Amino acid sequence: MQLVQDEATKQRQLDTMKRRATALLVASTVVFIAARWVPVAHGSFWLGALQTTAEAAMVGGLADWFAVTALFRRPLGLPIPHTAIVATRKDRVGRSLGAFVQRNFLTREVIQHRLASARAAERLAHWLATPENARSISRHAAVVLASAAQMLKDEDVERLIDRTVATPVKALRVTPLLSRLLTVVTEGNRHQELLNDVIRVAARAVEDNRALIRDRIEAESPWWIPTAIDDKIFQRLLSGVERMLGEIELDPSHPLRVRFDAALRRFMERLDSSPEMAARVEAWKEEMLATETARRFSTSLWNEGKAALVRYADHPDADDPGNVVEHALTTFATKVAGDPALLGQVDAGIADIAAFLVARYQDEVADLIAQTVASWDPEVTSRRVELAIGRDLQFIRINGTLVGGLAGFVIYLVSHAFP
Repeated sequence: MQLVQDEATKQRQLDTMKRRATALLVASTVVFIAARWVPVAHGSFWLGALQTTAEAAMVGGLADWFAVTALFRRPLGLPIPHTAIVATRKDRVGRSLGAFVQRNFLTREVIQHRLASARAAERLAHWLATPENARSISRHAAVVLASAAQMLKDEDVERLIDRTVATPVKALRVTPLLSRLLTVVTEGNRHQELLNDVIRVAARAVEDNRALIRDRIEAESPWWIPTAIDDKIFQRLLSGVERMLGEIELDPSHPLRVRFDAALRRFMERLDSSPEMAARVEAWKEEMLATETARRFSTSLWNEGKAALVRYADHPDADDPGNVVEHALTTFATKVAGDPALLGQVDAGIADIAAFLVARYQDEVADLIAQTVASWDPEVTSRRVELAIGRDLQFIRINGTLVGGLAGFVIYLVSHAFP
């Protein structure tokens, strides 16, 4: 609709300028005819000047009318050679236009200079640092990804996840990795700190499940044992467990800690030196991967990811992955905007990518322009070009009429000054 309105406006402006140029040509013609018919004394200087000026203006206006009209159509419909140039030679015009754009616009030097002066990285960083813009980007990305995810077949994606995640895990040798992990854990007695955490968790579990333990003792004891004795057994057992856990936690040299430390180091030695232990660990890995939970990993991973994208696409204000993306975008953009060196690197990267694309596709762009112009209808092409530049060309007609009249007047003066 906007394009139609623009063409209508340009057509009105073109028609107005045509009427003005034609009116000036008609006026000069009327003056010339009137000057020829006016009965005045023979040899009148000013009458001769008026006739000559009007005649030259008329000739100049007619010549420029012919030249401008011949660009777009045949003047008066006559088959005059080298007229209707735009319509008859549009293919050559398209090739020339494509080559012109390629040589003067689609060059590495032009693109790099333009991008360097545009400070694209700084503008983009400031734009993304605005939460509203980052939110808009994340929402649009979520909608696109959600739509794409719903179009994909679940079984195809699950097989892809299996190939990219499960298969490498199956091929990974766990024993060396586990050995290095335990080496890191045991440095600085970190494993004893982990044992402290386990002890505290166990103590809380005992405290939180006192009633359950009491009921289990009562259920397991013979029926003939009195409840009072069950209570004493429960109290003694619970006190003993809590006291033992407390002693282990407070005593760095407790025998249980020593046995735990020795058992862990023996296990690490066997991982490094025992082929049987390595084979057993690999077998544990295979058994774990063969479980139903592991087999459903790719399914759950894909379903949960897809569901999260759909939720955010439907409810963008909810607390979902899109908010994480939004926060990541604003954080990254803020850091980039405050780092001139990083801005320079981003600008250089953008320029390199743009220069590569220009070098790679400049021939295709020139061919696209040439082919597009070649596919246009000749009359449509003439109309489009005339709407684009025709209004300015009408000034040529006006100037031709005025300059022609002025030139005729000057020639007339010179011819009478030097008879």
